[in-house]
Amino acid sequence: MAAQILHPISLFFTKNRHGASKQITYFHSCLEQGKFTDMKRLIITTLFSIFLLVTYGQEVDQRYVKDNYTKIEEYITMRDGVRLFTSIYIPKDQGQKYPIMLNRTPYTVAPYGADEVKAYHGNFPEMTKAGYIFVYQDVRGRWMSEGTYENIRPTRNKENGHKIDESTDTYDTIDWLVKNVKNNNGKVGMYGISYPGFYSTAALIGSHPALKAVSPQAPVTDWFIGDDFHHGGALFLMDAFRFMYSFDAPRPKPITNADGPKGFQLSSKDYYQFFLANPTLSGLKAKYLNHTVKFWDDLAKHSARDTFWTSRTVTEHLGTVKPAVLVVGGLFDAEDTYGAFETYKQIEKRSPKNNSVLVAGPWYHGGWVRAEGDSFGDIRFGEKTSLYYRKEIELPFFEYHLKGKGNFKPAEATVYLTGANTWKKFQQWPPADNKEKTFFLTSDGKLTTEANASTDNHVQYSSDPNKPVPFQEGIITDRTREYMLADQRFVANRPDVLVFETDALTEDLTVVGPVRANLTVSMTGTDADFVVKLIDVYPDSSSATSPRDDKTVMQNYQMLVRGEVLRGKFRESFSEPKAFVPNQKTPVNVQLPDVAHTFKKGHKLMIQIQHSWFPLVDRNPNQFMDIYKAEEKDFIKNEHRLYFSKESPSSISFGVLN
Repeated sequence: MAAQILHPISLFFTKNRHGASKQITYFHSCLEQGKFTDMKRLIITTLFSIFLLVTYGQEVDQRYVKDNYTKIEEYITMRDGVRLFTSIYIPKDQGQKYPIMLNRTPYTVAPYGADEVKAYHGNFPEMTKAGYIFVYQDVRGRWMSEGTYENIRPTRNKENGHKIDESTDTYDTIDWLVKNVKNNNGKVGMYGISYPGFYSTAALIGSHPALKAVSPQAPVTDWFIGDDFHHGGALFLMDAFRFMYSFDAPRPKPITNADGPKGFQLSSKDYYQFFLANPTLSGLKAKYLNHTVKFWDDLAKHSARDTFWTSRTVTEHLGTVKPAVLVVGGLFDAEDTYGAFETYKQIEKRSPKNNSVLVAGPWYHGGWVRAEGDSFGDIRFGEKTSLYYRKEIELPFFEYHLKGKGNFKPAEATVYLTGANTWKKFQQWPPADNKEKTFFLTSDGKLTTEANASTDNHVQYSSDPNKPVPFQEGIITDRTREYMLADQRFVANRPDVLVFETDALTEDLTVVGPVRANLTVSMTGTDADFVVKLIDVYPDSSSATSPRDDKTVMQNYQMLVRGEVLRGKFRESFSEPKAFVPNQKTPVNVQLPDVAHTFKKGHKLMIQIQHSWFPLVDRNPNQFMDIYKAEEKDFIKNEHRLYFSKESPSSISFGVLN
């Protein structure tokens, strides 16, 4: 029923968004032909009103851009002769000189053509009127740029002998811009979210003297340990498959976005069943990905963290960082939570005198500029966190460093504490005055601050890769961004999910920084994945309500605060996998990305442990082997033991604010 009602409105949005008259004509024809019931008329009229406001707003913004900017398109030549397509928007008011704001992207600089303009400029609409020369560039080998594209292109060094990389392309671009774009003030800023965040980080390597301020946001940083395609060495199957299906499709010649490859369409809309029915990575490749040979083949060739991955981990190649840096990340970012924290930490480690700061808020991927940030999923935050960030941090950051305006003196780390729902400013991250706290797991499902005195205490259970634990509730028609903080009650009663929780807290407990699960295990197989989830359990007396509807039961809600996976064979080294010895006690330490959350008085802290997270993560056969070569028969059941004795404890540790 909902689909039937929403189908006409979807047509409104999929038609030419620059011409509202076509949608209006279509809408009225539907009404005149009596296609809508009274209820549909009411719903669609309301939705269409919203649509008109959005469309009108876009047209107003585009009118402003056309009235106030001159757009030119240039091919900028790199040092090896390859030309990169670049769109440049120059303010028509020539009464002052302007800094340049550069965004390099693999996702297209569309719209193409001097008469077609973006709806707004910069990272968010407010930047349009701030006074910059805005520059957008298709990176090498993508869309209208020349050359060959390479995913997270390796940083050049003496060992690999490369002559160019993304840092040299950025340098050459900036050099051309400051010399050839009239009326610039000689200062350049750069920003980018996700993959463009990677290109922003790359710009810091041997940076051009004119580059003064850079903001990597949710940056792609390490595609083996914690971002996008792998977490803890395990393949993020659903994201990798769907993204590379279109993104890695061959592009024999420059093309516009209108001619770009189409995404994967699953008629059944049930990805859990789809990936169960296509159980091997080699089978997926053969049946669906033959047109995207290169990167999927690279994944199979480099199933451990070898030089292929380290050469592409941009933070490992940072030297002295000269520009001011604003690193931004979302605490509930499904793609690159790891990247933001790791980029900041590596800059601090490698260039301690650099002017770098960190901002982390309660956001999904890019939520700081794509939403108001007052809620996400079922969780309310009580204030418009994204608007605060844009007004008080990002725009002042660029205004100060590129124009000398204002007196921008942010905290070293500005982080939003969910649960408490307040911004907190820190002198360093993780905070220096953190107090380490450890909770021990017990055989009766408790989390206690006292280690178990028993000498032989464990639980035994099974995990079956042919009946994997789903990562989100219901029919999995998509990988939602909300899974990062969604209710976990849907799996809490499964026998292959272990649950441990504290008693109701007698005072607030604020957890900040990384979380470490220190497990003692044994198994009948020779490998296994370990998924650890940190959860905030609401009391049964909770008065919280979901911003999405009034039907969600928030009493006893199990809010996911952080979850992470480790492929067990990488427990000692990501570069040298090691088999488990069957039935032998083995320590396994799972590192979870940083958190900033207050478990309120009356709530409980919960830990869930499981061995599949499907189809978010590919299935482990429970055998020490190259999973890219696994056959359907190789996926076998594993019998596990988790130990709690004094000699072989299992625990969870993190820093808490005093």
